[in-house]
Amino acid sequence: MSFIETDEQKALRDAVAKLAAKYNFRDYAGPKARKGEPFDELWDEAGKLGFLGVNLPEEYGGGGAGIYELALVQEELAAQGCGLLLMVVSPAICGTIITKYGTEAQKQHWLTKLADGSGKMVFGITEPDAGSNSHKITTTARRDGDDWILNGRKIYISGVDQAEAVLIVARSENAKTGNLQPALFIVPTDAPGFVKTKQEMDIIEPDNQFTLFLDDVRLPAAALVGQEDAAIAQLFAGLNPERIMGAAMAIGMGRYAIDRAVAYAKERTVWKGAPIGSHQGISHPLAQVKIELELAKVMMQKAAFLYDSGDDFGAAEAANMAKYAAAEASIKALDQAIQTHGGAGLTSDVGLAGMLAASRIARVAPVSREMILNFVAQHSLGLPRSY
Repeated sequence: MSFIETDEQKALRDAVAKLAAKYNFRDYAGPKARKGEPFDELWDEAGKLGFLGVNLPEEYGGGGAGIYELALVQEELAAQGCGLLLMVVSPAICGTIITKYGTEAQKQHWLTKLADGSGKMVFGITEPDAGSNSHKITTTARRDGDDWILNGRKIYISGVDQAEAVLIVARSENAKTGNLQPALFIVPTDAPGFVKTKQEMDIIEPDNQFTLFLDDVRLPAAALVGQEDAAIAQLFAGLNPERIMGAAMAIGMGRYAIDRAVAYAKERTVWKGAPIGSHQGISHPLAQVKIELELAKVMMQKAAFLYDSGDDFGAAEAANMAKYAAAEASIKALDQAIQTHGGAGLTSDVGLAGMLAASRIARVAPVSREMILNFVAQHSLGLPRSY
């Protein structure tokens, strides 16, 4: 295992960084986010360049690489303030699950679209009463001849208005035992009985959140992904990439904040004509955050390497740790960048204050910091389960 990137990975970073500079926060991402408009132009160009499907199989139009490379793309986009939230769900979660467990027909239809960005699929697991606890999900799927009938409700589902389908986590009934077991279904967003309601959020974000209502949504047998009684394993095949991608976005956002702060600290003068960056009260906090971001990045790289190598348990531990560390470092980086700018850091011209709430998401989603601490306590330290 080496953290020295290959020439191909370095070239990919350079190419993505050039694209991200074109769609930077000040000129493109910030104004679009303030209007609640998705980054369609960036998404389309990134898809055409092959960045969105870099982790998907080559035979379906992807790059044939891994989650490491997809996280690399996300990090470099976010480092210019234009990270793509739907990369976390469309190619990372949905693309990974369909690659591993989908039928050939599902792969031919969906992976080709996810690879070039011409189609988007989002992910529906969270429920009002269950949160992300897949053991408590109440959305049900029952057989009706060869079809499936879905009923239930989902909440905080990102980008449904941009997607062709949602990969829904439901529970099917085992005919022999009567037990409800998790199952995954591809649900078209225009299916009869499928209703989406936009949730009003108090943050500046380009992607909308939705509550979903599924009222006797009829699906063909081909909508089931994988086995109807094996979705826990299938589900977690997508959740580790989700955590890695969330860490990449947070790390990139932290890099963006520090770069802005450093540039300002080099040019801003107040006392004796010296730039404020020469004062330890400014330089030390920025240096500390730089260290914390780099440490989080190393753990993210470790998680991606382990996942791509097939070490699912090792990847789970590292992915959770990376997501935790990246969230904390990103929030701290933005806070310190705002502090470095003083009063100017709160203005819309600088734009950093508006990103603070968005960075705060990383502490809550896709898994809360408290549940990560539970995971580490139980699985890494061997302590008794607390929940």
